[in-house]
Amino acid sequence: MEVILLERVAKLGQMGDVVKVKDGFARNFLLKRGKALRATADNRARYDGMKAELEANNIQAKGEAAKVAEKIDGRDIVIIRQASETGQLFGSVTVRDIVTSLAADGIIVSRPQVWLDTPIKTIGRQKLTVAVHPEVEAHIMVTVARSADEAERIKRGEEISTRREDRDAAAEAIAAAGEFFDPEAQHDDVTDAESEQNAEEKDA
Repeated sequence: MEVILLERVAKLGQMGDVVKVKDGFARNFLLKRGKALRATADNRARYDGMKAELEANNIQAKGEAAKVAEKIDGRDIVIIRQASETGQLFGSVTVRDIVTSLAADGIIVSRPQVWLDTPIKTIGRQKLTVAVHPEVEAHIMVTVARSADEAERIKRGEEISTRREDRDAAAEAIAAAGEFFDPEAQHDDVTDAESEQNAEEKDA
């Protein structure tokens, strides 16, 4: 389906552009949210008549969005979740969680404005884009951790996902290897074997 964009749409085009998109995307997103019109002859004429108003509204909205972007840009939000020793979350962090965390900090954005390709499923730190306006973007850092202390460690760049069991097992393996290759331990084993053999010869 061909549509006329009524505002800039990321990775698609600028206001006034006529673009071809999938029917479902056009109906369920662009047309439904007032971001575009079907590219018919009547709508082309309609767009020409509303172009000046759209551009004026866009300039005003862009200015307001820039102020919001200043408040958002560079923010670092922390989301606490339960996770395994390997860092795998018991569940996931979604756009809804991020929007809720921002709201708790006095920043109101809608879910479509937060760009997150897939839910976050491991502890760690990630940079996300928040499109406060089609032409204004801000960036935030999202730190997902099991505790506030762990979040601070992640921010410092520490590696925290190594399993404690693996570290303990490695330490035990090293200790066992050291004992196995201990010359004195081997000597004791040989001495004990010789003593047993001598005792058997005496009994015979």
